[in-house]
Amino acid sequence: MKKRFFIACMLSIFAQVAAQSIQMGENVAVTTTESGKVRGFIHNDTYIYKGMPYAQAERFMPPQAPKNWEGIRSSLTYGPVAPLMQPTTSVIDEGEFVFNHDWGYPNEDCLRANVWTPSISDGKKRPVLFWIHGGGFTAGSSQELPSYDGENLSKKGDVVVVSINHRLNVLGFLDLSAYGKKYKSSANLSILDLVAALKWVKTNISNFGGDPNNITIFGQSGGGAKVNTLMAMPKAKGLFQKAINQSGSFRMAMLEKTDTQAIASEVLTILGLNGSQVDSLQKIPFDQLSAASSKALKIVEEKMKAAGKPVIGFGLSWGPSRDGEDLPYQLFSKEAFEFSKEIPLMLGTVKNEFTPFMNARLYNASEAQIMAKIKEQYKDKADTFVTAVKKAYPNDTNPSDLLSIDTMFRPGAVEQADLKSSVVDGAPVYMYLFTWQSPIFNGKYKAMHCMELPFVFNNIARCEAMTGGGKEAYVLADIMSQAWINFAKKGDPNHDGLPKWPNYTSASTPTMHFDNTCVVQPQKDKDLFDLMGGE
Repeated sequence: MKKRFFIACMLSIFAQVAAQSIQMGENVAVTTTESGKVRGFIHNDTYIYKGMPYAQAERFMPPQAPKNWEGIRSSLTYGPVAPLMQPTTSVIDEGEFVFNHDWGYPNEDCLRANVWTPSISDGKKRPVLFWIHGGGFTAGSSQELPSYDGENLSKKGDVVVVSINHRLNVLGFLDLSAYGKKYKSSANLSILDLVAALKWVKTNISNFGGDPNNITIFGQSGGGAKVNTLMAMPKAKGLFQKAINQSGSFRMAMLEKTDTQAIASEVLTILGLNGSQVDSLQKIPFDQLSAASSKALKIVEEKMKAAGKPVIGFGLSWGPSRDGEDLPYQLFSKEAFEFSKEIPLMLGTVKNEFTPFMNARLYNASEAQIMAKIKEQYKDKADTFVTAVKKAYPNDTNPSDLLSIDTMFRPGAVEQADLKSSVVDGAPVYMYLFTWQSPIFNGKYKAMHCMELPFVFNNIARCEAMTGGGKEAYVLADIMSQAWINFAKKGDPNHDGLPKWPNYTSASTPTMHFDNTCVVQPQKDKDLFDLMGGE
């Protein structure tokens, strides 16, 4: 009996070893890049590489090819993230539970790429999905959220997923061009980093099983805004073939050179430097540079307001600017849309975006309390507001739903879809709206900002604190991730799990609503946007 039990145990152990889910070692998952060989690991048949240098750069200098290395570079863990102007020293407990951030470790040498691929040696040329993280233009990283992990999307779609880190905030956008040719590109270094990463992908991705001529850029929030920026950038021409913008149309304009140079001038003044001492900025500690640049932004913002100039966003912040060379067009200009006319675009937003955070105290409020808040906020337009919201979402029943409809992100997406789809002989546009409501905390967070990400990446299990991890979430994730995969493969998100998703036009406005039951509807929130535009 003991002998049979021992044999049974050994057979069980052998079976587990044979089915080992992770493989790593000196000669496992080794492939080649232009700078040298790299070694990743294999997890459940997916080859994974992290923290690979795609470029290098001195502070305020354009990215250059990374230095070559000897031997095989270990690439098993995420690389450094861009330094934050306000490092995270505390968190809100409930919110952190939902988002489950991975803050990483900061270093200015942060130009790193990660790759997930089904194979490196089978000769296939797979579509490439190039992910650009959110966080505006000031924060974030390729590892910040668990939803960003590319393994499940790669495995499900037989595609290669790439994500990257790049320079942000003052390090990526301080315009020192007034102080010599050395700094002529400094205003948009963050975006030039993205171009360098795309060039690295085009050169190297075939060694990871990817097709260098079938690359889709996609990003959410600030990442979606970066997608828009790349679409208007001559240096990015030909480096990608398709684009997906998720909640990233909120920033429709860029600063001009006079404003960005004014910010740099204020930074020098605050630090007690003159123009001849500009090179000192390359050596000053980051925390001092960051503090000075934050003050400079506020000073220039006040000067712009006094001069009657529009301030982009809710306050002057870092981001790309029209420098006349790297970015010659305003993002929503006719020239920009004509420039990218051959790029198919899928774009959309989530139903509630930031409103669950803005109205967190009211999510359990009574109808009387909600109506009192609406009358306080909209005064004589309160009834018109309620009518417009109910027209847009007639099936909403919770009183708090009246105050939780996004009017910050979606209007820009609609405008972008209207303009892009009107370009003569332009590529197709597909519009979506994610309306699925998360059950976590009794529905408090609704379809909040970032909620669609676990569904796009097919990462419900990694993001149970955000999605609840229920059966309905898994079903919708299967549907949505397949749409993203299909779009990457052929520029068309349609598949058997969805109703027919037509190309968007400003006349018919077909919009895919992603929910437990997916439906295509025309735009129903125009009255609401017209009202809010007049506020």
